[in-house]
Amino acid sequence: MGEYFGKNVPKLGFGLMRLPKLEDGVTIDVEQVKKMVDLFLASGFKYFDTAYVYDAGESEKAAKAALVDRYPRDSFYLVSKLNAGVAKNEEDAKNQLAVSLERTGAGYFDIYLLHAISDNNVDRYDKFHLWDFVKQAKAEGRIRHYGFSFHGTPELLDRLLTEHPDVDMVQLQINWADWESAQVQAHRNYDVVAKHGKAVTVMEPIKGGTLANPPKQIEELFKEAEPDASSASWAIRYVASKDRIITVLSGMSSLEQMQDNVSYMKNFRPLSDKEEETVGKAQKILDGIDKIACTGCHYCTPGCPKKIPIPDIFTAMNLDLIYGQLDRAKHEYAWATSHAGKASDCIHCRQCERMCPQHLPITTLLEQCASKLEG
Repeated sequence: MGEYFGKNVPKLGFGLMRLPKLEDGVTIDVEQVKKMVDLFLASGFKYFDTAYVYDAGESEKAAKAALVDRYPRDSFYLVSKLNAGVAKNEEDAKNQLAVSLERTGAGYFDIYLLHAISDNNVDRYDKFHLWDFVKQAKAEGRIRHYGFSFHGTPELLDRLLTEHPDVDMVQLQINWADWESAQVQAHRNYDVVAKHGKAVTVMEPIKGGTLANPPKQIEELFKEAEPDASSASWAIRYVASKDRIITVLSGMSSLEQMQDNVSYMKNFRPLSDKEEETVGKAQKILDGIDKIACTGCHYCTPGCPKKIPIPDIFTAMNLDLIYGQLDRAKHEYAWATSHAGKASDCIHCRQCERMCPQHLPITTLLEQCASKLEG
């Protein structure tokens, strides 16, 4: 169990960023979400995580329909987030809390996070006085606890926790693929949070779904070690086994994924030493494979002047890079860009790179995608 400021919380959280869609690929399948919520709560879990920007607000509305309107408020924990990157000004940024409370009908948020802070955008959170704003919201009872989700350097993280010692918790991107990554620096960021004595919630434990379907040699490695365990279970249990973790968020997109996750997390068992060794072998295999380290968060897409579906393009490209499936990659690319901008439409404004939590050289990568997948 994780510690939520003195309260025990099961180590699996429901991330509401990748909810199932209807056949149009846009509208959230609320009826399926209801079934997922029902199973999640019935299995003893209670931590739900959404945000102002998820699905342009539809995630928060789905939380209301599937969760808040159907269960007593004290039977679950609901988390949302304030994203300064999409705000026009300070007033607009601060108004996100009121909008999120209205969308969800929750009355209050158990935890409220300043969203996706990085070295590229931290000044905006300071400029809009958002640290003082969330502290005031906590004093008013609109939120119970506050923290921030983080995609920056360990040096910035250390500074923020020094300047804001009353932060209750930090949400970090941690998974076995990124643990020693020089780009994400998951291990170093985790150590900084531990130094400051703060609790951690984990996002992207399956790295945008990538680790649920790893390269063939890694999948075979896991199957040899645990024939009945899914690759996703290895990823989530790896993170949940670490100290200081309140809960691990899984962005489940189907009832089947929910069923799999609760099957091995209901009675959570930390990785054994032998299982840790197996993950270490998987890390070495993955390090040797060229790929685009996109997690599919979509922070890059709202401001794109050419409406390029960047994460979808990178997902298609990785089918070739990781799995060698060029024909399938081209098919997925054609589908992703059929009603949107193509990779070759990029005008190099680089707004996407300023928003990217992974600090990817997106414009350069789009050029490579265009060369490989178009024509």
